[in-house]
Amino acid sequence: MATNDQLKALIKSHSDGDDRQFYSVAMQVAARAARSGQEKFSQELRDLVDDLRRKSVSTTRIASVVPVVQPRGELGSLLSVTYPDARLADLALNPQVDVRLRQVLLEQGRRTDLARHGLTPVRRLLLVGPPGTGKTSTARVLAGELGLPLFAIRLDTIITKFMGETAAKLRLVFDALVETQGVYLFDEMDALAGDRSAANDVGEIRRVLNSFLQFLEQDTSDSVIVAATNHPELLDKAVFRRFESVITFELPDNDAVRSVIKNRLANFRISNLGWKRIIDAANGLSHADITLAAENAAKSAVLTGRGQIRTDDLIVALDDRRDLSRHRGEVS
Repeated sequence: MATNDQLKALIKSHSDGDDRQFYSVAMQVAARAARSGQEKFSQELRDLVDDLRRKSVSTTRIASVVPVVQPRGELGSLLSVTYPDARLADLALNPQVDVRLRQVLLEQGRRTDLARHGLTPVRRLLLVGPPGTGKTSTARVLAGELGLPLFAIRLDTIITKFMGETAAKLRLVFDALVETQGVYLFDEMDALAGDRSAANDVGEIRRVLNSFLQFLEQDTSDSVIVAATNHPELLDKAVFRRFESVITFELPDNDAVRSVIKNRLANFRISNLGWKRIIDAANGLSHADITLAAENAAKSAVLTGRGQIRTDDLIVALDDRRDLSRHRGEVS
């Protein structure tokens, strides 16, 4: 049940007309009830909050169940928070990935309908694929579409040489998932969840992974967990079983190349571009590299006083990105 402080906070936020704080405290009460075994009351309270949110008229893109605050104390060193306004239409994804993400958004948006039938929406996603193919951007889009904050977990501050400290920090993060609904991004997941059978592994790392897997299994929050890796082959096999959806990102095909460039150069004249040459030059580059090449071509057009992007400008910019990618070992 609610604590005295929570009851006072509910009354004060209602009196002040602070809907965000009111919903936030109500969700904290629901989370506390769930941890106390009062699952029915917890779900009823969550349903009431969802109904109130749908009926309220708000201009903000941030979900009203989430307070607009930065993580405090030790949690502040483990998480960074942003409030994205990105949309799925902003991404140039292959059709299969697009369909799967839309299904995730549909289930999240209809969580109340699913709950009436004893079902829960997908809320643990593992994104795999080469660098720059849109994995991190997808986490931003999910947060933007759902109207939730995006919490990026800082693995460099979580992982220490002392297993007990690392497990305790992970516990703080998973407690935050319950207290504050959001999209939680574990980037470079292989640093945390490497294969336990690897020859150079040590016992501490195996115990950290076991703790992480246990926290995943025990998590019953409404938050969305997104893990991303460029090296799925390094992940322990048990990790894949803990995620409800594993989505593979690939380098852009011809249609995606055209879409990325058109989206980025929407404010410029591009009617005379030689697409065959451009697509050939972009072959093997990531979404991120193609986007940066388009931006560089646009800068060239602006600084030379031209209002139209030239094919040669794009070719040069794409070649420059290829050289950089080759130095990073990302293309041959």
